[in-house]
Formats: sequence, structure tokens, C-alpha cells
Amino acid sequence: MSARDEVLARIRTALGSDRPHPTEPVRNYRQADGREPGDHALLDLLTDRLEDYKATVVRCAAADVAATVTDALRTTLGEHSPADVVVAPGLPSGWRPDGAVEDDGRPAVALADHAATVTGVAVAIAETGTLALDGSPLSGRRALSLLPDVLVCVVEGAQVVGSVPEGLARLDPRAPLTLVSGPSATSDIELQRVEGVHGPRTLVVVLVA
Repeated sequence: MSARDEVLARIRTALGSDRPHPTEPVRNYRQADGREPGDHALLDLLTDRLEDYKATVVRCAAADVAATVTDALRTTLGEHSPADVVVAPGLPSGWRPDGAVEDDGRPAVALADHAATVTGVAVAIAETGTLALDGSPLSGRRALSLLPDVLVCVVEGAQVVGSVPEGLARLDPRAPLTLVSGPSATSDIELQRVEGVHGPRTLVVVLVA
């Protein structure tokens, strides 16, 4: 028996029959937006929220994702080597800019050598302007979306839901979730906004609709 097991056993013995039973939480809050995922009004709301958070949103058709991602990277980075861009391993080939490097599980610190990352998302929540990445091959591991200075996320219209409860219902609570609402920023010091403190300084969202 480990020290941890021994401590927990003693706690269980001390509690005995007086151990409290958890109660079912009251869920009387609004659990659905009422609009179907991908509704045009939801896409507009997501765009408005993301732009309010100083993210850049670019819309395109499904056939134009790779070209749109490439143009967004060129606008953001200027002239760059294709090797400066690293993509999630499960990103569809039709979404990848030419010459981008696939994340192959290299040491996390090596990801900081790349200027930009391109990933998909698990779900997007219009009400809060939040993108959820779940560590799947499409989203990539957490370090992939945090270390390069520019993050490009491709969001399909059908992934956009209205409310937080709807978004959480689509996620595995055991997954390593990363919730992104705009570029990384803080105003902790003298209320001065500083971007790029805990993650990418620039967020570009390619909205496929």
C-alpha cells in the first residue's frame, strides 16, 4: 500500500457511515440556444464575438480552405518558408498549405521554432466566441496550439453551436481540452492589455460555410 492509499483508507474509515452523499445539481439554466448548429445567425454571432476579442475571421467555401489558410498566413506572416508552419496530424490534406510540416510528436519546446500552427477544432460556441480543441488528431496536442506565435483554426459551419451547454455536450470531459476565446492576452498589470503572454499573439479563424 502506498502512502496515498493509506491516507485515503484512513479518511474512509474516519468518515464511516457519516460520509455525505452528493446531491444532483439543479439544472434550471438555459441548456440550448434554440437554433440548429451552423445556423447563419450563429455564424454571424461567432464572428462578432471573435472579432470583438481581436481575432481575425475569414469565411470561405469548403473547396477554398487551403487557399484561404495560405492567404491568411501570408497576410499575417509576410513572406515565410512553408516549414515555418506546423499543422495538426489529423488536419485534412485539403486544408493544409503547401509545404507545411506535420506535427510528428517532436519535443514540445521544438514547436516554438515554428511561426504558425494550423489546426481544426472540436466545437465552436457562438455565444462566448469560444473554440474548443480536444487533443484529437484534428485539434492536435495542447502544446501545438500554445507555442507558435500565430494560431490558425479551421471551423466548419456545422461545428458552431449556440450555447456553452451545447458545446460541452459535444466534448469528452476526460479529453485535454483547450478553450480559445481570442488571442492570448492579459490585463493583470496596471490594466494594460498585453497579448501573447500565455499563448499565440495572433488568432485567425477560417470559417467554412
